[in-house]
Amino acid sequence: MDVAVLGATGDIGRQVCTQLIERRVLPTSSRLQLLGRPGGASARATYGLRADLMDAYDEHAPLIDVALDPDDVVADVIVVAAGRTTPPTAGSSTDRSQLATDNYAVFESYARALAVHGSGHEVVVVVSNPVELGVAVMARALGRHRVIGMGAWLDTLRFRREIAVSLGLRRHRIGGFVAGQHGMDLVPLWSTVRISGLDVDERRRAIDGLRRGRTLATFGAELADAQARLLAIAAQDMGAAFDLIDTWPPDLRAVARPWMTHQSGSKTAAGTANATVELVDTLLDGREIVVAGQVALAGEVSVGGHRLDGVLGVPVVLGPEGWTRVLLDEPAPDEAELLLQCRDRIDATLAPWDLGRPGAAA
Repeated sequence: MDVAVLGATGDIGRQVCTQLIERRVLPTSSRLQLLGRPGGASARATYGLRADLMDAYDEHAPLIDVALDPDDVVADVIVVAAGRTTPPTAGSSTDRSQLATDNYAVFESYARALAVHGSGHEVVVVVSNPVELGVAVMARALGRHRVIGMGAWLDTLRFRREIAVSLGLRRHRIGGFVAGQHGMDLVPLWSTVRISGLDVDERRRAIDGLRRGRTLATFGAELADAQARLLAIAAQDMGAAFDLIDTWPPDLRAVARPWMTHQSGSKTAAGTANATVELVDTLLDGREIVVAGQVALAGEVSVGGHRLDGVLGVPVVLGPEGWTRVLLDEPAPDEAELLLQCRDRIDATLAPWDLGRPGAAA
């Protein structure tokens, strides 16, 4: 089984390549294809990355090659990490509309090339933002079950970790998912949270204690207030800003901490790559697991009496041929309401390219 990483020399692409080899996801008989842009710094850096990876991991590295044309992508699993990202600058905000405009052409060029030159069986993991746009473009060209966005899985892992930290546990003992749109518009599905070793009543009491009487009806306002407070504090003392995050409930921390990490001038490449490699590992080894991911829905499930269609992050069964089933029981009313609002906002983002739900308002 072979893997191609589009945008291999970017911060996340480089981490994905490194972790794929370091964690021995790819055997020596497999191929890792590094994709860059022809001409200029990207092409030079792609050849350099190949040499560096071979130098570091010669004993167990897969076959590594370089491609500089979308038409030359050949792999069983394709990781899309190409395109523009928001620079990690204090006080900067992510303009998802502008990011979508900038990256649409990147998504479209690779989707078109894969549709024409691909095997017809590739599974695509979209990492680049906006994840939802990348999923919509790729799904339109390749078929929706062969495309998954990793954003909801990364958000899920962050959510589980924050719950685990609050309870003094390790993340592997926490279940539960995050849905919706990747980033500031995620939807923490508290109704799906499970805690290893606790029965139903114990779990309910633990979750009630973590939520502190809050519902998701105020979640958006809490996030906006959190951003303003963090920026004001971070301007004087970045450490104090992270200390403040530690005092908040887990769902708020799961969004605020990575946002503050970006604002600090650092990046979240390691965590993003880790979540991506977990998905790739699943696709390569033939097993099926339940993950959260952005996928193109067609009414497989309903919430609050409304059918879910269009691109949205939800829990799905992921296997070697892509995602198959949506596993989402009726969520709590506040979760359902936030999910539907999120779906509509994603549609508005996709509308300029006619990628939203049929009949949805632009």
